[in-house]
Amino acid sequence: MKIGAGLRGNTPDDWESMSTFAAEAERLGVDSIWSSETWGFDGATPLAYIAARTSRVRLGTSILQIDARTPALTAMTAMALASMTQDRFILGLGISTPQIMEGWHGVAFDRPLQRTRELLEIIRLIEARERVTYDGGIYRIPLPGAMRAMRSSASPRRVPIYLASVGPQNLRLTGEVADGWIGNCFLPETSEAFFGPLRTGAEAAGRSLADLELQVPVSLEFDDDVDAVAKRHAEGYAFSLGAMGASNRNFYVECFARQGFEDVREVHRLWLDGRREEAKDLVPVDIGLKTNLLGTAETVKDRLRAYRDVGIDELRVGLRGATINESLEQLGQLMELVREVNSETAEP
Repeated sequence: MKIGAGLRGNTPDDWESMSTFAAEAERLGVDSIWSSETWGFDGATPLAYIAARTSRVRLGTSILQIDARTPALTAMTAMALASMTQDRFILGLGISTPQIMEGWHGVAFDRPLQRTRELLEIIRLIEARERVTYDGGIYRIPLPGAMRAMRSSASPRRVPIYLASVGPQNLRLTGEVADGWIGNCFLPETSEAFFGPLRTGAEAAGRSLADLELQVPVSLEFDDDVDAVAKRHAEGYAFSLGAMGASNRNFYVECFARQGFEDVREVHRLWLDGRREEAKDLVPVDIGLKTNLLGTAETVKDRLRAYRDVGIDELRVGLRGATINESLEQLGQLMELVREVNSETAEP
């Protein structure tokens, strides 16, 4: 099992500390470093900044918001980053949420699955330097009229594409068309809720689940009081369960409910009613504990084994140190535990 790390700095604007973090994380042996994109900075520019300070580690976006860019701009950005990193770049994409797309970008959250499929098909055309002629339900390139179809002026290359998905239909699409999966809300104990649709999609395309790289984002926090740290992280989910969706539908709520956590529907309702402390208190502690790496070194190792045993390829770790040095110390401790757990699989 490999470890990826979420990019961080001492502050969101401290680019030098981000660069230091990336270089030190690479030295510690992480496989990949990932930047995010919500409603602050974009996800691509930070990777361009740290590319010059790294030489081996893969660099990925988790995620670029699908509707925030045209297909051509998404492909151009990915190909530029792949070129400047000597093909270390991974294009992580996701449909985001109605709140972000409509409340921030001013773009209707409409037909997200069809948009995802069409986007990937267009990106593959552009990467291959084919003339882009595409007549989809969402995208038409070129627009009708006298415009000629164009091809990229960049050299051809194939960028790995990972999709973030949690719903059954989106999981099936991921299994069919993506190179990798970014799996939020994932518990190893209920892995088949995700692997079933992923496998169905992969098999429909003549592939298997083993053809996808499976990555799960987790938070890391070492603490001797396992119950307290699990409760804190559970409470932190209340924002996603309450605010990051439409009033009548929230992807995170539906995802956890499919895994047996029906209480999350009430969390959603309480949040929308303004009863946020009650909502936070109601989030099941197991959600905090089993979707992250929390507690003592031994409890963290137990969770690493749980992810390993169901076939997760990589954990992308969010670090919570107050400073870069604290985060790097935590990351170094985790890498030691991962080496111990990985060595167990090599024993006869």
